[in-house]
Amino acid sequence: MRFDTKIAVIVRADLADWQKLNVTAFLSSGLAHATDEIVGKPYEDASGNVYLPMFREPVLVYAADAPALTRTHARALSRDLPTALYTEELFGTNNEDDNRAVVRAIDADALNLVGLALHGPRSQVDKVTKGLKLHG
Repeated sequence: MRFDTKIAVIVRADLADWQKLNVTAFLSSGLAHATDEIVGKPYEDASGNVYLPMFREPVLVYAADAPALTRTHARALSRDLPTALYTEELFGTNNEDDNRAVVRAIDADALNLVGLALHGPRSQVDKVTKGLKLHG
C-alpha cells in the first residue's frame, strides 16, 4: 500500500550503535504526536491480550553525515514539516527540563544535530530527504 504521507528518521552515521538506536527510538516517539492519524489502532492477539498501537505506515531510516543533517533540517523547517530533533548535547542530560534547555540555548542553524524525524506529504518528505541513503 502506498501512503500519501511519509515518515522518515535520519540518524548521523558516525554514532555508536546504541546511540543510533536510542536516537531513533526517541525521535519516533516525538512523531507519534505529529497528527491524530499517524498512529493506528491497538492490536489484539487471539488470547485477548491488547497491545499498543503503532504507526500506520512504514518508517524509513536514513544515515547522514553532519552537513547532510543540517541541510535536511533547513529543508524541513522551510516546508513547515512536523519535525523531531535530537542534538548531541542530549546525550549529556538526564531529564526533560535539561533536554529542552540545551536545545533552547542554541540557534537553529547552529544545532549539533545527531538525528531528525519528519512526517508529512510524501512529495515534501522526498524533497527534504533527497540525496540521503537508507540506513544499513
